[in-house]
Amino acid sequence: MASGKPVAVVIGASRGIGRQVAIDLAKNGYSVVVAAKTTSDATKTHPFPPDPNSPRSTINTVEREIRELYNGTATAIPVDTRDVDQINALVQKTVEIYGRLDVLIYNSGAIWWASVEDTPVKRFQLMQRINPEGLYASVQAALPYFAKNGWRGRIVVVSPPIYSRFFRGKTAYAMGKVGMSVLTKGLAMDFVRQGRKEMAITSIWPASAIESAATERTTAAGPSTKKDLRKPTIFSDAILAMLRAPAESVNGLLDLDEDFLRNRCGVTDFSKYSVVPGSMPRRIMPTQFPVLEVAEQDDEGQKMDSTKLLKARM
Repeated sequence: MASGKPVAVVIGASRGIGRQVAIDLAKNGYSVVVAAKTTSDATKTHPFPPDPNSPRSTINTVEREIRELYNGTATAIPVDTRDVDQINALVQKTVEIYGRLDVLIYNSGAIWWASVEDTPVKRFQLMQRINPEGLYASVQAALPYFAKNGWRGRIVVVSPPIYSRFFRGKTAYAMGKVGMSVLTKGLAMDFVRQGRKEMAITSIWPASAIESAATERTTAAGPSTKKDLRKPTIFSDAILAMLRAPAESVNGLLDLDEDFLRNRCGVTDFSKYSVVPGSMPRRIMPTQFPVLEVAEQDDEGQKMDSTKLLKARM
């Protein structure tokens, strides 16, 4: 089923933000592979479409929504991001079906917000496997296919700008999510060093809480109120704008949905994204972030490359 459309894989697309991103990519001309662990028989889902934040929303119902409601192109492929073989198979099957891979979006995530004392090791390990390790495996699986495209492609990661307050009260979670942002920065540097000007990896995070299954749960601070929530379309609009931007302008960028739309797209009125009309959702992120780049000496010394050292020993 090779297609002239650009092809996007959205991992973590069964509900909430990931579902919205998959739908809006399809509405904007992408063939979309909808990937996550949750599956169902979409033909038996009633009412249809289901509540997008409920367990009844799965990759199969999202595929059906894209095909039937938006006349788009989509394929649902189940994947457990803790399993590297399944991730490899997902990317390989995508290319077998559509003949190419242009965009990888990693939205899959496990959440546990608590102190270090109250975060069991097993919970910590689960988050690392799904968050940074799942992302790393997905990037590794996708890179050979981006190479076949002449190193033209985009990777979008759901991870935050790096700043100290993010660690507070959720250190174990932050270790993985910030690690994902470090991967964004590091791989972006690789692309620049290797002269791959049409490749970009970008991280995005919400400036205000977004309506989803996670924000509907009761937390230690109490249930999220609708007036503090935005629709997930703000996130998908920002991602689409990032994909349209020149690769060099977004490679290695760690940004927020609202800030990107304001600073790069000139958006000044965000009222259409409020879940409660007329409300002004509280911003949960700082207005400014630390600059990570520092002045470096010209002479970096001799760089070590472990792959070259290994080959030399063989």
